[in-house]
Amino acid sequence: MLRKIKYAIYYLLIQWLPNTKFIPVFNLIRVFYLDRILGILDGKENALFENRIYISNGDNVKIGMGSHINEYVFIQGASIGKYVMIAPHVSILNSTHSFDSPDVPMIKQAVSSGNNPVICDDVWIGRGAIIFPGVVVGQGAIVGAGAIVNKDVTAYSIVGGVPAKYIKMRPGYE
Repeated sequence: MLRKIKYAIYYLLIQWLPNTKFIPVFNLIRVFYLDRILGILDGKENALFENRIYISNGDNVKIGMGSHINEYVFIQGASIGKYVMIAPHVSILNSTHSFDSPDVPMIKQAVSSGNNPVICDDVWIGRGAIIFPGVVVGQGAIVGAGAIVNKDVTAYSIVGGVPAKYIKMRPGYE
């Protein structure tokens, strides 16, 4: 019950605090709440969390130290490493609907959940990208804006497109 109250406070108050470009103290409040109250942060050093970040119920969310998450990010579940940058309007998913039986409406079929994506350290995810359940985004990778990532991303590579495809390695990692 206490856990539900903590999340209710987050969704009713904390997530609605204004963007930090207007008043930077609101980031400190959000970071404190996510770290000390909800316990989903692994250290608050240099962390930046903007307004209107959906974090599911938090049981499936862990976020590393120094990560920056912009506004309107949807995190159903994920293990997010240290120093990760997530642009606005990114969706990180850990569940999907089944559609195996054509005789049963899809809405009545099972939902697979708990297949958390893993976003390794030092990753940059561009605006509007979607990360599918179970995907691993390797260390130092860059996911281009609008990419739909349905397969693992190699460390230090740059991917983009729908579905996301390899573009090239980051300079110095060829």
